[in-house]
Parts: sequence; structure tokens; C-alpha cells
Amino acid sequence: MIYLCKHCGQKLGSIQQHMIDLSILGFDQLSVKDKEEMIVYKPNGDMHIKVICEDCQETLGQHPHYHELDFFIQ
Repeated sequence: MIYLCKHCGQKLGSIQQHMIDLSILGFDQLSVKDKEEMIVYKPNGDMHIKVICEDCQETLGQHPHYHELDFFIQ
């Protein structure tokens, strides 16, 4: 499981376990829509979790209109 910023693509962390109880990580609390937006299953079996890094969160805080954009980093 690899955590990546959904805006800049920076790798934020990973969990190197073959069997992970997703409820321990709180994924059972997400709506179906949130799961579809946040979790990407790769063909090689990796699971990528889209989150927001501190730098992008700070940028969004300074420029709230960026929330309207799918991508704000060029």
C-alpha cells in the first residue's frame, strides 16, 4: 500500500504487508464514492491511496479557489 499526494504525486509513505485489515486503517468509514476516488488498485497488486501532502494542503488553504480544479500543479 503506497500513499501518494493526489495533487503533486509525492510519495508520502507505504505499508509493506501482504495482508492488511483495511478496517484498522479506517477505510471501512469511507463512503463508496470516497473509496473510488482515493483507492487505486494497480495491475501488479499494489494499492495506491490518494491523499493530500502538507505542501498542497497549505497551498489549498492559501488559494481556496483551487478546490474547484482537478489539478492545480502544472
